[in-house]
Amino acid sequence: MKSNTQNAKIAAITEKTLIIGIDVGSETHFARAFDWRNYEYSRKPLEFNNNEEGFETFLTWINEMKTKHGKTEVIPGMEPTGHYWINLGRFLQSNGMKPVHVNPHHVKKSKELDDNNPSKNDRKDPKVIAGLVNEGRYIHPYIPDGIYAEIRSLSEMRRQAQSEITRLKNRIARWFSIYFPNYKDVYGDTWAISGIMILKQAPLPEDITALGIEGVNKIWRDAKLRAVGIKRAKTLVEAAEHSVGSREAKEAARIEIRLLLSDYEMYVEREAELMKLIEAAMIEIPYIDNVLAIKGVGMKTVTGFIAEVGDIRRFDDPRQIQKLAGYAIVKNESGKHKGESHISYRGRKHLRYVLYEAAVSVVAHNPEFKGIHHYYTTREQNPLKKMQSMIAIACKLVRLFYMLLTTGREYDPSKMMSDIKHPALLRA
Repeated sequence: MKSNTQNAKIAAITEKTLIIGIDVGSETHFARAFDWRNYEYSRKPLEFNNNEEGFETFLTWINEMKTKHGKTEVIPGMEPTGHYWINLGRFLQSNGMKPVHVNPHHVKKSKELDDNNPSKNDRKDPKVIAGLVNEGRYIHPYIPDGIYAEIRSLSEMRRQAQSEITRLKNRIARWFSIYFPNYKDVYGDTWAISGIMILKQAPLPEDITALGIEGVNKIWRDAKLRAVGIKRAKTLVEAAEHSVGSREAKEAARIEIRLLLSDYEMYVEREAELMKLIEAAMIEIPYIDNVLAIKGVGMKTVTGFIAEVGDIRRFDDPRQIQKLAGYAIVKNESGKHKGESHISYRGRKHLRYVLYEAAVSVVAHNPEFKGIHHYYTTREQNPLKKMQSMIAIACKLVRLFYMLLTTGREYDPSKMMSDIKHPALLRA
């Protein structure tokens, strides 16, 4: 962690370092070159395109600057502007350079230092970015490669599929509220197979009424569906007969539910297919079975964690992962005032969500973590609220995952509990 402090970053910039400030755009980038004293070497910003020819022009320009001014190291700095920086970042990385990121909020606040003007332009921004890099106010972005890049991309596609499934569920629920509100009286689970099967052939209540009890039951028999019969068919038909749903735009309503159900099934199949691909890729991650041995931690939790963290061996300390997830503790103190501390919420929000869901799961299914949660919330001194306890357990899981994945040790519940130096917790 000491190598990631601001002092260490400043110390890494020497007289032999060329600092490049890059203003990233969707099609065109602009760059300016400076030395360690913030003296500019470039007479005017270099404009280059976001393609192979532009990248080669940029590389030639950097090498010319290095040769002319006797520099041996290059630190290219840029804002993480959406996804536009990724290809340029990979290109620089493949040519022996380590691109760094500056916080866009810092760039916005620093623009007025030179001219007391908050204006934004292609000449000004690269200089501001280079100045922040020179002050050590940057971070090293992680660009995953190999199996880690594969898992991250597959997980992102799976997350998008899950978002679409949620969106479609909400739209289908809206359709039921408008056209068939009585449906929920028949099925507590809206997604019951027998109900969806009927809706595909008879979407509206009047269509179900026209089918009749025998017609509904025949559809189920032809599909060889079990656990449904005349009694359920009668309940469904009676609900359709007494439905208070809208009777306007009937044809449009039939088309809408047919398309919604078709899209829903497509995304459910896609999500399942992606999950299989992710599970197959996860086999290549060293010691992954050690993490899965923790009761309450499943494959979805582990894949979400690896997708966000990448190669865990790049971290020197689990607290770096805790900070990456936005679980770093922010204190609120000034003089005699001591306010309530809270987590930073700065970092990868999906990683924070995965860890919190994992904490909920292990508290529900794992006796060791259930005991830890009980101790945190009931101890005499400084008892935690339920949410605070869950966050503390999420951070405990980070340390546990880090140990298992970096050392290859197997999960030992008794060893974990004995390492916690709280006698009251051990008794609990």
